[in-house]
Amino acid sequence: MARPQLQDRIVDLILDRGLAPGESMPTEPVLMDELGASRNSVREALRALHTLGIVDIRHGYGTFVGAAPITAFTPGLLFQARQSLGKDASVLADLVEIRRILETDLIGKVVPLADEDFLAELDGLTARMESGEKDADERFHQTLYRPVGNDFALQLIALFWTVYHRLEAEIEPPGKAAEEIGHGHGEIVAALRTGDPAAARAAMTEHFADIETRVATLMSRLAEKD
Repeated sequence: MARPQLQDRIVDLILDRGLAPGESMPTEPVLMDELGASRNSVREALRALHTLGIVDIRHGYGTFVGAAPITAFTPGLLFQARQSLGKDASVLADLVEIRRILETDLIGKVVPLADEDFLAELDGLTARMESGEKDADERFHQTLYRPVGNDFALQLIALFWTVYHRLEAEIEPPGKAAEEIGHGHGEIVAALRTGDPAAARAAMTEHFADIETRVATLMSRLAEKD
């Protein structure tokens, strides 16, 4: 039996039985019997699914259904982006473009849902950015779209944010100072306070302008080397 086919059959088994994340998987002997596969093949398929977050192998406890977060694809996307940095940085440019399109659309949906308590929470995160707190930027973007209730979008943003910031040190010129970054995010919050979706989208577009300029500069520098 081809290994990808065995992985697909294990996924089908999870879905057919309605097993939820965190629930126990059938034991290896049961899977071997039901799928007609060897122990080694079952173990290899489970390891592959574990890498994708579809199953969760807990040594000493058993195998459970995983949550399959999109962030499981971080290593692969990061690898592609790092490869492209040695050529034309096209993967990084595409990633930033997709993130801008996604966040610019979502910010308009946040406007009618943003009450003063929520805006105060964002104010607090911008202040923490200005003081140099490392994870405040990521938390800002995760918090910003929370009212929309689109968990899939939040996972995508987390994936893109992680990959970009893992590569940021390799992008020239250097990024903005913490105080300037915090101020820029403050402009987004100020736009939300206007209650105008167009103003919020414009502020988000401006937020990405610096990032896209830096990526474009990198692409030009790489092109000159060829």
